[in-house]
Amino acid sequence: MLGHLLVVGAAAVCLRLGDWQWDRAHLTGSVQNWGYALQWPLFAVFFVVAWWRVLLLESRRMDEPEAGTPVFPPSPNPLSGGPLGMAGDAVDETSEEEDDDDEQLAAYNRMLAALAAQDEARERR
Repeated sequence: MLGHLLVVGAAAVCLRLGDWQWDRAHLTGSVQNWGYALQWPLFAVFFVVAWWRVLLLESRRMDEPEAGTPVFPPSPNPLSGGPLGMAGDAVDETSEEEDDDDEQLAAYNRMLAALAAQDEARERR
């Protein structure tokens, strides 16, 4: 709540300073005052947009899995079988690298299963 109040206060101060510069620009006719009169409202918009962005990122962070949940990286070679084993199914060649890819594929499929379980749990809420 304090963050909301600070942002509203900062935006109000910026708008008031913009109004003051607007009045000064009418009195002096200075290009510098006209520039500041247009600049202060942009600062107010910046405060509001930045605060909205902070809140958005925080809500996304809260939706992410907990730190204890293991996350496995995707397979670096999409031709080695991919997450569903589609691309490499027709290849009959076997090598030592396929054993490594099979481990990576299994890890990737476990990660996908964990994400699907999280989605189901989120939908039930």
